[in-house]
Amino acid sequence: MIDIKEIRKDELKFKKAAADKHIEVDIDHLLEIDGDLQNHKEKLQYYATEKNRLGKLIPTIKNEQKKMEQIASLSILKKDEVKHENEIKKLQPEFEALMMLVAQPADDNVPLGKDDTENVELRKEGQVRKFDFKPKDHVQLGTDLGIIDIERGVKLAGSRNYFLKGDGARLHWAALQFAMDVMIARNYTPMSVPLLMKAEAMRGTGYYPGSEEQTYRMERDELNLAGTAEVPLTAYRSGEILNEEDLPLKFAGMSTCFRREAGAAGKDTYGLYRIHQFDKVEQVVICKNSVEESNKYHEEILTNSEVVLRALELPYRVVVVCTGDLGRGQARKYDIETWMPSRGNYCETHSASKFYEFQARRMNLRYKDAAAKKNLFCHTLNNTVIASPRILIPILELYQNADGSVSVPKVLQPYMGGQERITHR
Repeated sequence: MIDIKEIRKDELKFKKAAADKHIEVDIDHLLEIDGDLQNHKEKLQYYATEKNRLGKLIPTIKNEQKKMEQIASLSILKKDEVKHENEIKKLQPEFEALMMLVAQPADDNVPLGKDDTENVELRKEGQVRKFDFKPKDHVQLGTDLGIIDIERGVKLAGSRNYFLKGDGARLHWAALQFAMDVMIARNYTPMSVPLLMKAEAMRGTGYYPGSEEQTYRMERDELNLAGTAEVPLTAYRSGEILNEEDLPLKFAGMSTCFRREAGAAGKDTYGLYRIHQFDKVEQVVICKNSVEESNKYHEEILTNSEVVLRALELPYRVVVVCTGDLGRGQARKYDIETWMPSRGNYCETHSASKFYEFQARRMNLRYKDAAAKKNLFCHTLNNTVIASPRILIPILELYQNADGSVSVPKVLQPYMGGQERITHR
């Protein structure tokens, strides 16, 4: 959420932010309601002052007629006060709903663009493998090796579902545990998180409003299956005032994630790329209210993910996401795209996002700032460390051998009991 004072000060900035991100919000109507609310609140303040004055004056009046006149005036004040209170009750929900729609302006160094096709490449890392045999895709490999079963996953759970079997499941768990160990070594606190979230946590992290159709919602219990551990990790200390010396908070959470993929019919339906359920290690940083600190940790969380990909020896590229591909609360975002032979392209595997105080303001997450001598909203950031089975696509396809087996990346071999190769069993 944005500070309404900032919107009042520069409404054009926020109109541009919405246009750049292709987000619909009526800033003019928001400011109109805000003006009405301010007017009603000023009247209430006036009535409170007058009531206090009359409350002190009336007992001192000796003339009975004058006393009754002042009591009548007090009665009128109270009736008018109720009218303004009722107007505020009517306007406040609409004001809050519109405030939830306001987009965070992108940083000045974010490229202007309409969608992900206009993201800007920063750099490529690693060499794309050239095969001296006809390679298989991950579904063919997984089926032939008996480690992936999509057919029975669909039979039991519908489209975009799957089973990982035997060494497929072990490779999946190995990748996740390796990623978590990397983050622990980099002084991030490991977290096991709840998967079902209240709507207030979804709103606090910026997923509501906007992502309701992408979320599996348990209406009977008024709970939501989180699509990422970002939600519980970022909202973990919501509503609290933190000690400045405890910042930054750095979390790494491993969780199962659920996404409906609404509106994705016919898109990426093949294989394990776009699925309803997956596992992910997510990193979250909660830091001081400082642009410099946010920028520093944005680079740090990007580096953390690159450390994992380099250790897996997977070729990837880093792109700066353009305005049209940014979410409502994101000020700047890097995507990491890993090379996937079967897709013939670099494809998204990580997203590193910087929010400034957008999420913290929604969650009322603050800290005591010694220099400012007041409570300030924290800044928040997050990034994928690894998401599986999507990461299994490049691992299986790039580590395959001519005989149909798959070599296990060296860093994952200790997590698979020293196993060097996956063969059909």
